[in-house]
Amino acid sequence: MATASTRTRTTRLDLDTGAATERADTLAVEEPLQLEVDGEQLTVTMRTPGHDVELALGFLHAEGLLRGREDVVAMRHCTDTGPDGQPTYNLLQISARPGSRLAGDRVARPFTTTSACGVCGSVSVEEVLSRVRAPVHDDGVRVRTDVLAGLPDALRAAQSTFERTGGLHAAGLFTAEGELLCAREDVGRHNAVDKVVGWGLREGRLPLRGTVLVVSGRASFELVQKAAVAGVPVLAAVSAPSSLAVSLAREAGMTLLGFVRPPRANVYAGGHRLDVGPPTGESTAGTGVGPRPTSVLT
Repeated sequence: MATASTRTRTTRLDLDTGAATERADTLAVEEPLQLEVDGEQLTVTMRTPGHDVELALGFLHAEGLLRGREDVVAMRHCTDTGPDGQPTYNLLQISARPGSRLAGDRVARPFTTTSACGVCGSVSVEEVLSRVRAPVHDDGVRVRTDVLAGLPDALRAAQSTFERTGGLHAAGLFTAEGELLCAREDVGRHNAVDKVVGWGLREGRLPLRGTVLVVSGRASFELVQKAAVAGVPVLAAVSAPSSLAVSLAREAGMTLLGFVRPPRANVYAGGHRLDVGPPTGESTAGTGVGPRPTSVLT
């Protein structure tokens, strides 16, 4: 099976002294994945191999071509041989359920994407906005700020390939109590989110109510879009959001946080879902009342 990392030779250069040392290095793998639906090419995306079925499911769901896992009859890799004589797994063949939109109503638009782009296959921003479930249904979910503070480290601990390469983005899906449900890595931040959403679709969990999606980099528009379409109420990013991401989060009724770097975070939308209360594990036994959390309003 294709791997997520590979070894190469490199020269480590000391920029102060000019000293050079030959050494081995580990790189994150980036390869194309071609998606075919009933024998017709739909898209080619650059990705890190692994969890390709989840990636395809998440992508198709975000594009509005897939309503549920029942719309896909089968998926399989078509193995080919690369220049080194080893099998590749860069073609995923999808059989669609007859009568589904995926089978008969695929729109005529270019879908070729890169590991840095998540919405360039779409005709317009308006079309993307039309797929968002607004407002996002959250079942009254509330997230404690002390739980939120621990999520970036919990995601980092799940990034096994990043530890070897330093070259991958990650997305992690947590419960509101901080339990990790799924973590995925990829050279493309939007691919990592697609893999998480695809996992949720395979597991029959969509919409992803009551969850927190944590991403290792910035929160761009396409990440908010994918999260909103999947029904995720809370998105937390380690880095900055874009202006359009903030606008979409507010319109979709989501909670959006950026610069989540304990002990601080910026709340850009949906602060009513965040609770400030006693630290996790602090007992309220014998007081006759439970904790009285304070909502962070925006």
